[in-house]
Amino acid sequence: MHTMTSSPLILASTSPYRKRLLERLGIPFQCVSPETDETPRKNEPPEALAARLADAKALAVSESHPLAIVLGSDQVAARGEILLGKPGSIAAAQKQLALCSGESVSFYTAVSLARGGKVIARHCVPTLVTFRALTDRQIAEYVDRERPLDCAGSFRWEGLGICLFTALESTDPTALEGLPLIATCDLLNSQQLGVLQN
Repeated sequence: MHTMTSSPLILASTSPYRKRLLERLGIPFQCVSPETDETPRKNEPPEALAARLADAKALAVSESHPLAIVLGSDQVAARGEILLGKPGSIAAAQKQLALCSGESVSFYTAVSLARGGKVIARHCVPTLVTFRALTDRQIAEYVDRERPLDCAGSFRWEGLGICLFTALESTDPTALEGLPLIATCDLLNSQQLGVLQN
């Protein structure tokens, strides 16, 4: 990956997952930490939260890099009214997966572009994941083998986590990894930063 400071594109993230996904497009970019508060507001719907945080990340970096196009992204997972964040510990991951066992969980992955301190484009991709009925032993084995402690919902679908599901519904499977590449391509094309130029 090119990391030139003259790159017109900045990923407002230090997530290795989003960095790896964006690298697939072969466009030069650099990563800058957005340093944003990700606390949900009272009664904020998960889709609105994802969009607001994607905007906030893009804007935070855009203010200090006004000439660049800044890409911000955020993902929010919810089982009904319960938000599922990054577990951070083995016990929390096991608890989250037990909560999801046999249930459907909605993931909302938003991507925003900002330039000159203003949001210029945004898209949010919903994904519905249906979990198998999991035993405590299956949950413990999965968490021990994959250690998904930095993943919303406590799994990595691109790895062993796919075994936890009976179904996955989305217009863009990369959204579940943290950056919807189909939507990202559309947004970048609109700013003449596309992979495949006309």
